[in-house]
Formats: sequence, structure tokens, C-alpha cells
Amino acid sequence: CPWQGPYHELSVHEAECTHPTKTGNELMEILDEMDQTRKKEMQLYNSIFSLLSFEKIGYTEVQFRPYRTDDFITRLYYETPRLTVLNQTWVLKARVNDSERNPNLSCKRTLSFQLILKSKINSPMECSFLLLEGPYDDVKINPVIYHFVFSNENNETDYMALPIVDSVECNKLLAAKNINLRLFIFQIQK
Repeated sequence: CPWQGPYHELSVHEAECTHPTKTGNELMEILDEMDQTRKKEMQLYNSIFSLLSFEKIGYTEVQFRPYRTDDFITRLYYETPRLTVLNQTWVLKARVNDSERNPNLSCKRTLSFQLILKSKINSPMECSFLLLEGPYDDVKINPVIYHFVFSNENNETDYMALPIVDSVECNKLLAAKNINLRLFIFQIQK
């Protein structure tokens, strides 16, 4: 059973837990799923460790500030001030509930973000990047590595999901005055 919790809740959990009544096949499926999750986590951490061996690595703390559009349906979005990483100028933008026409009518919240290169560059710049929780936030973000080749003609990524654990964590993040995260950029050398 993968349950975790404080010791004083153990007896309540044991009384309600369905694992002791499961068949061997059902337990094997659960164990297989746990193994697959562990393999994915190990692949992710191995990828992060290999990125850490790159020659050009940059990171910075970013602070998203809220803005509202003047559209017929007012939309909330977030943007960072310009920031410098790897001797280039960048901006991050974020939107709430990309997939919905009226995101304000839903209590299930998601955030998506895009990375925009504001500097002019001489040749395409291939990068891997990820956003993690900042030093002053306790929001739970699953690390995801994104990849993009920036050029003067193609200087902004599509909007990508900010991998927040769930909508409760997202609401906690949105309730804050500002969103503080940490951006890592790894430049891939040819």
C-alpha cells in the first residue's frame, strides 16, 4: 500500500484500506504501475543530471506579475520583467486555463507558460529549459524539461503546461500577489 501519513492516522487508514482484500493480479498491476512511475522519475533525473554537464547553464529567479486584458471578456495573464540568462534577454508569459473559453467560470485551474527570446542572435540557439518552484514558494511542481531552437524569426515557444501537481496547488499559486519560480536554461552546443 502506498499510503503515507502521520502515525496517529494509521489505524483509521488500516480500517479503510482496500489493499488487503485485493487479489494477487490486482496487487501486481499496482506494483507494475509504481515501477513505471519510478522508471519515469529516474529517466527525468538522469536527463537533468546530463543537462548539468553542459558548458552553458544559466538560471535566475523569476517573478510573474498579474495583468488583465481589456478584451470583451477580461483575461488574466502573467508576465515577468525582462531577465538576462546566458547573456540573452528573455521574458516569460503565463496564462490561466488555456483550454477554456471562460477560465473564470472554472474552479479547476491550470497555468501554461511560454519563454520568449527578446535579444537578436547571430545563429539559432538550441536550448533545454525548465521551471521549478522558487525559494520563497511552497508550490509543488513536477520538473519537466522542455526543448526549443530559438532564432530571430522563431523567438517564442508555444504555451506549455506549467507542471503543477494539481489545481489546488495552482489555486494556491494564483492566490499569491506574485508567482516566484526559478528558470533554468541549458544551451546545447553544436
